[in-house]
Amino acid sequence: APVPGGESYAEYNKCRIAMLRPESYAAEQFRTLRTRIDTLASQRPLKSIAIMSPNANDGKTTAAVNLAAVTAMGMDQRVALVDCNLRDPSVARVLGLEPETGLAEVLVGEATIEDALLRIEDPGFDVIPVRAIPANPFELIGSEAMRHFMESVIQRYDRVFVDTPAALGLPDARAICEICDGMLVVVRAGGTPVEDVQFSLDLVDRRRVLGVVLNDDDSSGPVAELV
Repeated sequence: APVPGGESYAEYNKCRIAMLRPESYAAEQFRTLRTRIDTLASQRPLKSIAIMSPNANDGKTTAAVNLAAVTAMGMDQRVALVDCNLRDPSVARVLGLEPETGLAEVLVGEATIEDALLRIEDPGFDVIPVRAIPANPFELIGSEAMRHFMESVIQRYDRVFVDTPAALGLPDARAICEICDGMLVVVRAGGTPVEDVQFSLDLVDRRRVLGVVLNDDDSSGPVAELV
């Protein structure tokens, strides 16, 4: 049976597996990824992490939601998840949220960050979703207002995960990655062409690439190779 957005219930629930089944193997893999990120963060500034992928449906929103969840479940850290996909947002849908305002309204000065924040009480992280789809998404993403927004959010939280649009064919993801401390590239096993991964890496500053997350590897959970 479908859910809003067209996903099956199985796919929909997998997006939140660390919250629904924290004892599962997949959730454990996200905790392992969190530990590796924490290790890197002890060696370099790493408060903001963009989650990008070459194409839509590679699994970046799944990775972003589950990483936010397991990070909030870990040590006492203030965690935020920001949906920066102003073209086809999915974070609010995946989490069952109905935002009254969101990122676009904040960037144009119609709302404050506090107005947009939504709290996921269990496991305990904040979400800044997208509600309105603007006519000029890249102009907003590449604006000085976006830079100031990220600076403000980073000051408030210990770790900020940013869900981006697909990297190929759009300039948005590159602009977002330029204002984050690091990025993870999510690819779908058996689905994302190797050349698409290469093209995506060519678009960004590779010094900020933390690693590649292989999604849907025999449905056993994410497999990550971090630098």
